[in-house]
This record gives sequence, C-alpha cells and structure tokens, in this order.
Amino acid sequence: MQRLEVREPVPYPILVGEGVLKEVPPLAGPAALLFDRRVEGFAQEVAKALGVRHLLGLPGGEAAKSLEVYGKVLSWLAEKGLPRNATLLVVGGGTLTDLGGFVAATYLRGVAYLAFPTTTLAIVDASVGGKTGINLPEGKNLVGAFHFPQGVYAELRALKTLPLPTFKEGLVEAFKHGLIAGDEALLKVEDLTPQSPRLEAFLAKAVAVKVRVTEEDPLEKGKRRLLNLGHTLGHALEAETRHALPHGMAVAYGLLYAALLGRALGGEDLLPPVRRLLHWLSPPPLPPLAWEDLLPYLLRDKKKVSESLHWVVPLAPGRLVVRPLPEGLLREAFAAWREELKGLGLLR
Repeated sequence: MQRLEVREPVPYPILVGEGVLKEVPPLAGPAALLFDRRVEGFAQEVAKALGVRHLLGLPGGEAAKSLEVYGKVLSWLAEKGLPRNATLLVVGGGTLTDLGGFVAATYLRGVAYLAFPTTTLAIVDASVGGKTGINLPEGKNLVGAFHFPQGVYAELRALKTLPLPTFKEGLVEAFKHGLIAGDEALLKVEDLTPQSPRLEAFLAKAVAVKVRVTEEDPLEKGKRRLLNLGHTLGHALEAETRHALPHGMAVAYGLLYAALLGRALGGEDLLPPVRRLLHWLSPPPLPPLAWEDLLPYLLRDKKKVSESLHWVVPLAPGRLVVRPLPEGLLREAFAAWREELKGLGLLR
C-alpha cells in the first residue's frame, strides 16, 4: 500500500493499494454515501465497513454532473436530515467524485467528505486537489468550488472490474503528469493492466505529481494551470460530441494538439510518445471537425483570463509555458492536428 500526505492548504491522506478500507478512521458523526451504480458491490462494502445507512446510487458518466442531478442529491441529503457535522462518502469514478465533492462543498455551506475513487481517472486526477464541479450545457466544469476531502482511499481491487478502455483512459492523466514533471517512467503506460505488479507504485507516482503541484498552488493562480495540459481542446471535444467521447480520450486528443503547438513554438518534438499513447488507447475516431465547430466552447473555457484563452504548451518534458496564442497559429496547428489524426486513422 502506498500512502501520500497532502499538507497544503488542508492536510489529508491519500492511500493507494488493496485493503485501504481498514485504514479509514471511524466517522465522527452521521454519514451518507453517494455511489456510481456500476460499483454498487464495492459501495455496499464501504457502507458496511463504516456503518453508513443512507446510500444513493446514480448512473455514472458526464450526465451525473448536471444541475438536475446536483439538485436531486442536495434534496436527498436534506430529506435525510443530514446535519452540519455529517460526512459525505463518495464512491465512484471522476464524474461522481466531481459531483459529490461539489455537493459536499455547498450542502449547508460545506460538509466533510471522503473520496473512494474506483477508476484510474478518479485516482490520478479527480479525487486529488480539491477541485469539484458540474457541467452546464454551455461547457464543462463551468460551475464548481474548491473543497478538499478529509481523505482519499483508492482500493485497487475495484480497478479489476473496469472495462479495459475505462482503465486505459485514466492513465492518460498519468501520462500528462509525466510530461509536466519530466518523468519518463510515467510516459510508459502501454504495458499496464489492472493486474500489473507495478500498477500501485505507478499510480502513486502519478498522484504525487499532482500533490506537489496543487500544494504549491491550491487555488490555480499560477503553476496549477499546468495540470490543464491537453484539457483546453479536450473539453471542447467532449462538449461538441455531447460527452460521447470519454474524458481521458478527449485529453489524449488534446495532448496531440498541445504537442503540435509546442513544436510550432520551437520546442522538442513530443509527437512520437503521444502517437504511441493514442495507438495504445485506440480512442473512437472523431467526426470531421472544423475549427469553427469547437470555437464556441473554447471561448467559454474556464481558463480564460480577461478576454484571452491561455494554452498550456509543452516545450519539452518538464518544461511548459502557459500563454495566449495568436489565432493564426492555433488554426495552423489545428490543420496539422487533423492531418495527424488522418494518418493515425482517427478521423472519420
């Protein structure tokens, strides 16, 4: 079992391994548990281990991150009479983690919560760092709050029940962390499976990158923006496909675009490792998108500063810049991105 400690701005432990439920301290007050129905068996295991009686299951996926579902969960907590000293337990993947964290941040102006991530995406990214939120029809994660868990308990047995594409897509975020940290080991995802002996250490290493970045900049005023690498175009692709394209796969497409931007700015050629990632990931091919199809979502991106959209651009592993870019360069890179996708057989 791997144990990491977040120190700033709110201390909490992150445990990655098998048997993590034995490490959860007794709950101090009443509790409720929100879970993805796809992992109901594990959710029941968590509830039994911690003595939780109130459970609410939801369908997973981006549809869970809506105003309608958010309101439904708040009303459920209120109907159960959960008080201010309650703890919300959240069991599921990244979408449930985002939703549950935001519910905890806003119910009674904030209650404690514990995260039990059950996908690679949730372990490496969504459960760490205190970002919570939901989507609007106009774009992804446009409503949210920073609210930090009291603990993250990643039970790796849950990963063995995942469909292989779901397992793989979460490792895109680990790959991204490798580019940010300049850690070559995190760029080697192709041999990983839910049964891999090195999976536990690999995931802990990927989580540690995010912990370091978020401790330094918890509210995303500076360095934390690097974690958006690949996400600007990725979120636009998710929105344009009405979330038919899963998040990790959208980010992989976004990383390809970011690598092209980096090369255009004189950086190293990072296309070979990203091509290998896409080949291994085998995402669904994209429709023949035009720049104008994505522009409305880009213009509403939450990473805008004043009227400028800031792009995270990798110039080399461990060397990234965040800056606005001329539209002409963005369009040229988009044309090159389309050609890359055609060559990879990923553009319909």
